[in-house]
Amino acid sequence: MENFKALRVFEENSEFNRKIVERSINDLPEGDVTIQVVYSSINYKDALSSIGNRGVTRKYPHTPGIDAAGLVLDSNDEKFSKGEEVFITGYDLGMNTDGGFGQLIRVPGEWIIKKPQGLTLKESMIYGTAGFTAALSVYRLAQEVSPDEGKVLVTGGTGSVANIAMKILVKLGYDVIVATGKVEKEKEALMKLGVEDVIHRKEIEEETSRPMVKSRWSGVIDTVGGSVLTSVIKAIQYGGAVTTCGNVGGASFESSVYPFILRGITLFGIDSVQCPMDLRLVIWDKLQGEWKPETLDEMVQEVELEKLENVLDKMIEGKKTGRYVVKL
Repeated sequence: MENFKALRVFEENSEFNRKIVERSINDLPEGDVTIQVVYSSINYKDALSSIGNRGVTRKYPHTPGIDAAGLVLDSNDEKFSKGEEVFITGYDLGMNTDGGFGQLIRVPGEWIIKKPQGLTLKESMIYGTAGFTAALSVYRLAQEVSPDEGKVLVTGGTGSVANIAMKILVKLGYDVIVATGKVEKEKEALMKLGVEDVIHRKEIEEETSRPMVKSRWSGVIDTVGGSVLTSVIKAIQYGGAVTTCGNVGGASFESSVYPFILRGITLFGIDSVQCPMDLRLVIWDKLQGEWKPETLDEMVQEVELEKLENVLDKMIEGKKTGRYVVKL
């Protein structure tokens, strides 16, 4: 496979344009392993890269796609053999290294995970960075909070991270409450996942200046940030925990030391980009086994590379619903 298709982002006269182009294998960056991409997934970071966000991608032209799954085409790393099924989430893929929206990628061997037996290539991308982030959040929360200690709140409604996190939590026996800004639109679908209740995010936002309020949650998986994170920290019960992984509600939040020193709570920051490989393997082992939702295939729509731009536009406009994988 000497030539391949890719969605390429070009900077032209201070504007950014996306085109599907044909590239040569010789155009790929240096690396240990060349992979023929079969599936990728679509994340908000990909959408930002596709419109020229310098906080994600510094130099253009560029191929986004922070997730990729496929077959080893060629390898200088003895850990990987030709034809082996592998995938990548995180590291620099799709950010400043050409990513999974191209049919070929070349990456360092230390970024690559061999596909577990309990997952297909497509399922690894149904999870993708969002699923890995969700599972890592649950993993950290479960270190501090057991299912019998009280209700767990998940913020972010039907967002991909929140959706997968609540499915895992329900499977593990937690009583899950979901907070969303679109209760009427989302409640029926969310209740079908087995959560205990769906509430409006206004019900959890505390406008009081008090450093703590009545305990409501044994734990929180927050995908929103901002004022929501400020509020839930105040309402965590003694010994509880919060994980935080998103900033759609704002990149900053306010708190005092009192919930931490008087209630002994823990705040976990969740990083899916540079997470060490030994922990990655622990998380993916759980995702292919005991944490794998029975309805994993039902939460995704598949699109071809030629239809990818439409989904990216909807994501930027805030109109995308559900999770998408790209078939290359």
